[in-house]
Parts: sequence; structure tokens; C-alpha cells
Amino acid sequence: MEKEIKIDNYGVVKIADDVVALIAELAAKEVKGVIAMSGGIADSKKNPSKGVKVEVGEKEAAVDLYVIVEYGVRIPDVSWQIQENVKKAVETMTGLNVVEVNIHIQGVHIEKEVKEIKEPKEVKEIKEPKEQK
Repeated sequence: MEKEIKIDNYGVVKIADDVVALIAELAAKEVKGVIAMSGGIADSKKNPSKGVKVEVGEKEAAVDLYVIVEYGVRIPDVSWQIQENVKKAVETMTGLNVVEVNIHIQGVHIEKEVKEIKEPKEVKEIKEPKEQK
């Protein structure tokens, strides 16, 4: 669904909900500690922006983000940064007033560091050839 924004006598600007969702998704992914957005199969058919749900009114918007964060980050800090970044991006780009940015942490990504521990191979004693006299 598109929302119209009247601009003086020049006409209207229509912003699709999917555009607001995409702006929110990209703004969330800019935050350090966000690994990915999480969305179910049913959600992806309704909303091409995976892990983002928006409700857009005439002058206001509410955003729900479903996020996977990196292991070791402080989740409240990352969530606050996401909220700030999304609110700023959506308001700046669309002119809508963002009244809510709800964060739903759906998972924690644990990077598997596979370190091969190489055991030293047997060291063969090298005997120097005897000098001939």
C-alpha cells in the first residue's frame, strides 16, 4: 500500500510500504553487531524486506525488526543503536514521523573458528657426515 504525501501545489509523492521497510532494513544492517535479519517463509511472501514489518500511516510509521546479532555484543546497546539508526533514516528519507522501532532478537550468531592445531612432526636427527682426513 502506498501513502501519499502532499507537497504544496505540485502534487503528491507516494511512498510504498516496501520502500519504508527496505530503508529500515538497510539502516539496521549498518549497525555493528547485526549479522542478519530474520524472517519466516510466510513473512517473505508478504514482505520482500526479510525480517521487517512496517505500519505506515499518513504521517507516522511504526517498525518491527527481527534481528540476528553477533555473539559477544551487548544486546541492549545494539538494539538502541538500531532504533536510533532506523528512526533517523526513515524520518530523513521519507518525512514520516517514526513513533516506534521495536527490536525482536531472533538469534545469536556464533562464528565457528576452526583452528587447526598442527602437532610438530617428528624431527629426525640429522647427522653431519664425518669429515674425512
